[in-house]
Amino acid sequence: MNNPHTNINSAAIPLHSDRIRVDLQLIADMVEPGTRVLDIGCSDGELLGYLTRTKKVDGRGLELSNEGVRNCVAQGLPVMQGDADRDLGDYPDGAFDYAILSQTLQATHRPKEVLSELLRIGNKAIVSFPNFGHWRARFDLMFRGRMPQNPNLPIMWYETPNIHFCTVRDFVGMCDDMGVKIERSMVLNESGSKVSIDSHSRFANFFGNQALFMLSK
Repeated sequence: MNNPHTNINSAAIPLHSDRIRVDLQLIADMVEPGTRVLDIGCSDGELLGYLTRTKKVDGRGLELSNEGVRNCVAQGLPVMQGDADRDLGDYPDGAFDYAILSQTLQATHRPKEVLSELLRIGNKAIVSFPNFGHWRARFDLMFRGRMPQNPNLPIMWYETPNIHFCTVRDFVGMCDDMGVKIERSMVLNESGSKVSIDSHSRFANFFGNQALFMLSK
């Protein structure tokens, strides 16, 4: 599943860089060295490459777009073309220590089933998504009468691959309904930096531009 917020320019991709996007760094910090990792919707391989180089993980990737797969393969990353909605069933139970889905959940057709699959194939799941309950999104809907468009949601509503927007509270509620354990959580501001607010609070839902969760069964 392609990351819907990343415009891939193959000529601009550094093949060996240890500086990655702030939110991806926060995900990487959750991953233990030497573990087995599946990065679903790995886009151009920024996170997967970083984990492989710096944490020596046994990493694999699944990516929907042809261009994303080509860029990953060009870096020597073991990435297959596939769709999170259809292809996760091909992986055996407990095949990975971590199954990562970064900024892609909202673009899936069956987010609840996808989350269940992440926790079947991974001992832990790490999920991040844009928070549609953020104050700026509420402002756009209430006062402009328009679907939100901002750096975190840059694509116009009629072109975006996002089909299942949710809020932080929506996601927490889904985890509760599924009996999923939230081991760690955080919200990020508009620059992608961690905000010191409990992600279960109403303030996280209002001020968090993105949310990041580590989950287990």
